[in-house]
Amino acid sequence: MAVEKRLAFSIIQFLRDQTHGGTLNSDEQESLEVAIQCLETTFKISASDSHLVAPQPLMEVFLNSLLKNDNLSLPATTPSPEDAERAEQLKNEGNNHMKEENYRCAVECYTKAIDLDLRNAVYYCNRAAAHSKLGDYTEATGDCERAIGIDPSYSKAYGRMGLALTAMNKYPEAISYFKKALVLDPDNDTYKSNLKVAEQKQKEVSSPVTAGLGFDMASLINNPAFISMLFASHFLVVIVRMSGMMANAVGGPAAGVGGLTDISSLIEAGQQFAQQIQQQNPELIEQLRNHIRSRSFSGSAEEHS
Repeated sequence: MAVEKRLAFSIIQFLRDQTHGGTLNSDEQESLEVAIQCLETTFKISASDSHLVAPQPLMEVFLNSLLKNDNLSLPATTPSPEDAERAEQLKNEGNNHMKEENYRCAVECYTKAIDLDLRNAVYYCNRAAAHSKLGDYTEATGDCERAIGIDPSYSKAYGRMGLALTAMNKYPEAISYFKKALVLDPDNDTYKSNLKVAEQKQKEVSSPVTAGLGFDMASLINNPAFISMLFASHFLVVIVRMSGMMANAVGGPAAGVGGLTDISSLIEAGQQFAQQIQQQNPELIEQLRNHIRSRSFSGSAEEHS
């Protein structure tokens, strides 16, 4: 029963906090008071039972579960008023360096602020932004984790974690963090926009053709060396001519016999490949068509010479 009493005590604490929040009208406050009295009577507890206080407020426990975040342990000591004031000054200096794009100086200022006040999530989150600007994304994600561990309701830390993960091409993880940021700040247009970007990039790398071939099709299509290889080797011309012959072969009633089913699958994969190129680089398709026409004309002239 001891565990149940502690849980009931935590619920009562949460309800009392709501009554003091100033957002409820008199009827709502009265309803909460009745609920508190019922809980105290049912579980035989009162506000004086300080031994029932839980290590974490109920709201923090709920947020940790909702956001599935593993909290980091917080330092036991709190900064002196002088250290806290100096840390805030260093944070402001770091913010000025960020505006001036002096990102390394910003990192130094935020680090000094953290040394003075280890419990301030803002300092870690700001340093994460500076690390990201420097391309140090691993350090950025580490600072975001610390910020979230200190304050699980700090939406900006989740948003910056999402940005760092996106830059690291870890799109599923980035999507997860952007969604967590939106749980805490549903109207934030920046989080919504960044989520769409991460989801689009995830779709690009997860397309059927790309996934089946095991490489980044978008990068390949836009790679000058790859395009030069196509033109130099006549590879595409051969594939186009063979595809025509294969299509005729599988079009008859004997399709699927003697391994032609595999050929049909190959043609289908080739069509998907061509469609993706058409969508991502239509100018390349036109260049390749012109190249094929010129090669076909040259071949016909040679054959009739």
